[in-house]
Amino acid sequence: MIPGNHPRRKSLFLREKLVDGYKKGLVSDEGLIAHGRGEAFDYLIGERTREPAKKAIKAAAAALLLAKNPVISVNGNVAALAAESIAELAKEINGKIEVNLFYRTQKRAERVEWRLKNVGVGKVLGVNDADARIPELFSERRKVSVEGIYLADCVLIPLEDGDRCEALVKMGKRTIAIDLNPLSRTARKAHITIVDELTRALPLLIEEVKNLRVKDEAHLKLILESYNNKKVLGEMRKLINL
Repeated sequence: MIPGNHPRRKSLFLREKLVDGYKKGLVSDEGLIAHGRGEAFDYLIGERTREPAKKAIKAAAAALLLAKNPVISVNGNVAALAAESIAELAKEINGKIEVNLFYRTQKRAERVEWRLKNVGVGKVLGVNDADARIPELFSERRKVSVEGIYLADCVLIPLEDGDRCEALVKMGKRTIAIDLNPLSRTARKAHITIVDELTRALPLLIEEVKNLRVKDEAHLKLILESYNNKKVLGEMRKLINL
């Protein structure tokens, strides 16, 4: 039991959720390590959503609303930490959800599917239909659903690997990353990078989608045209250096 007044309560609670996901077969051993690395960067940005991240969230919302076939890519950590938010966001953008795992086994893919369906997701891609392949990618993450990521025009890739992010960009897909490390290849290769902790960023993204839904297409395109990911990442690096 984590005391209500513990200064690290939120962080410790997320650790517990991740460990629970590990015990249930959602999260890999390596996923626990990756979370710790991201947590270190969260300390550096003050464990709060900073202004550059808010700019990225607004651009991401615009991109998802403009997309004809938006897809949310979900790995074990994302499913363990934020399945409910993923389900809500997919509903708000009329998007698809696809399981994609670096350390992929059929059992893990099915566990992630189970977690998503347990929070109300009707259809989960990438479990029994990962028959397409991302060119120039050789990890298990190359396996994708034709109905989902393969034909998507915009892909939200939270907690992503840099090589797959780069491969998706080469395929002509607009990529939106959620990554606490502004120096990572994922952050630098994505079109839009939200440098923020996943469970903080997703509710804000959902809220921004709701706010922008009433805007016309020209307004949404203007938001994207005025967004500069390189500049936003630079602003985040400056905050870390303070």
